[in-house]
Amino acid sequence: MAGHVSPDDAVLAVVGEDAVHRVEGLPGESAPVGLTLALGRLRTLGVTGLRVALPAPGHPLGLSGPPEFNARALDAEQAVVCYGAALGLVPEVYEAGPEGDVHVEVVWHVLPVREAPPADVPSLGEAERELAEALREATELLTRLDVAGSGPVAEAAIDAYRARAERGREVLAPGYPPRAVRVLELAQRVGTLIAVATERGHGGAVSSSEIFARREALRPVERTARRAQVAAYNSVVEERERGVR
Repeated sequence: MAGHVSPDDAVLAVVGEDAVHRVEGLPGESAPVGLTLALGRLRTLGVTGLRVALPAPGHPLGLSGPPEFNARALDAEQAVVCYGAALGLVPEVYEAGPEGDVHVEVVWHVLPVREAPPADVPSLGEAERELAEALREATELLTRLDVAGSGPVAEAAIDAYRARAERGREVLAPGYPPRAVRVLELAQRVGTLIAVATERGHGGAVSSSEIFARREALRPVERTARRAQVAAYNSVVEERERGVR
């Protein structure tokens, strides 16, 4: 949308290893269209940027309404909101093909959105400070409860997560400020900690109160990490809106 890469390169980055992405409900189109055509059409409709939304139950992160769009985005736990036109896109993911040769197809549903500031999206500076504080507090609590995942088994699990993250690493597109990269990398590291703590069951917790305490410790950290990811991905549009160059 900013003109830093060609439409074909943008589509390749979006589709990744999926089989195909199509866009349904695009103004002026009576049937689903390919992603390349859709991006071009969005630009002609006035779209100059895209925001990501990562909502969760009780936390409409990045959304601005109306209720129909918010509900569909919440079901998908993700959405894209256009900057420059009152449109949003919610992905619907399908798996197709025989066993052993399953491929992923995505249909993006275009819906009207309310032109208003997205919910609960911090600045990059706020996100960076919140991440550092939340990570420190959660690590202290989890360590005290002996459920932080210490020891060789947890270390191996963390290394495995890091290796997978590096293999499928998502880099920010050209044009992002360096701080956005730092914030996103920290948010992804926090996400790794949460994933390891979650996958290891109850860790060293031996009572229901300790299990509950761990869940309570992880919940705000996960929320903070999602807010930081949204702040990083949306930073180009947010800076443009504030007149920052």
